[in-house]
Amino acid sequence: MENLHFKIQIEAPVSKVYKTMLGLENKETYEAWTSIFNPTSSFEGSWEKGSKIYFVGVDENGKKGGMIAKIEEHIPNKFVSIMHYGILDGENEITEGKLVEEWAGGHENYTFEELDNGTIVNVNVDVSPEHLDYFKTTYPNALEKLKNDILSNKL
Repeated sequence: MENLHFKIQIEAPVSKVYKTMLGLENKETYEAWTSIFNPTSSFEGSWEKGSKIYFVGVDENGKKGGMIAKIEEHIPNKFVSIMHYGILDGENEITEGKLVEEWAGGHENYTFEELDNGTIVNVNVDVSPEHLDYFKTTYPNALEKLKNDILSNKL
């Protein structure tokens, strides 16, 4: 896997950016910016440290799928570390085998840095080689949507 880094500055308080990005007060705020990855993107579970969480969506045939992860660290308004370890295929959890090998143990980390005039969000994500181009293009667009939605008070 390769680690990709993305960074965006948002002219809003760190607490607002953090709560909006994770959907802590309203899941729809998470779903809004992650809709760039999949229009039906959502999560099921908890952002608490040690918790299992599913990052899910529905495919063109209406089948639920996504990633199974664990929240390895969560320091409110500062840092969240997500470790992906499986795939959700419908209601089936797949945690071993070829499909999982390319993602297992990969991390997605969010760091929130407070500035006088806003917040810097740093994202580090481990990506398999065959998905590099997709994430290099899509992640910046998703973060830009998060920023624009916060600044326009949509979220």
